[in-house]
Amino acid sequence: MNRVANRRLLIKLSLIVVIMFGFGFALVPFYKSICEALGINVLVKPDEAIANTQVDFSRTVTIEFDANTRGLVWEFKPLQSSIEVHPGELKQVLYEVRNMRDIATVGQAIPSYGPVSAVQYFKKIECFCFRSQILQPGETKKMPVIFTVDPNLPKDINVITLSYTFFELNGALAKPG
Repeated sequence: MNRVANRRLLIKLSLIVVIMFGFGFALVPFYKSICEALGINVLVKPDEAIANTQVDFSRTVTIEFDANTRGLVWEFKPLQSSIEVHPGELKQVLYEVRNMRDIATVGQAIPSYGPVSAVQYFKKIECFCFRSQILQPGETKKMPVIFTVDPNLPKDINVITLSYTFFELNGALAKPG
């Protein structure tokens, strides 16, 4: 009788383990449904595309790029002369600069915009103009500008020119002591 009782107990405990295991798996979709219904901890599903609703696909703006130097013996140019962008779209362009001198030189780029009224709508996220640039003799660098054009840009502005002028920062390099 002891063996029969033990066998029944083993079957009951095994059944309880299987039921609890199944209940644990059943809780996952149940929990997910409750969270979605209540708006708690809702995660984006991988098959759902996330659209940038800030982009104005109904229009394009031409961005022209220009580069100049003052007081520097540097070659400085944009790698593309212009691009088409939708307002609100994040874009990156590259400028290339090369020190033509046989000594290290420090320069700082200053941007200007045309038309001047576009300056408040041109938003730079990353720009080499935010800090001075040190170039070793003969060194060449590719420098990014990451930007967006505000969707509130007036409709009559269809072209924005971004021009950079690099100026030498005299005495910016530490002298050997």
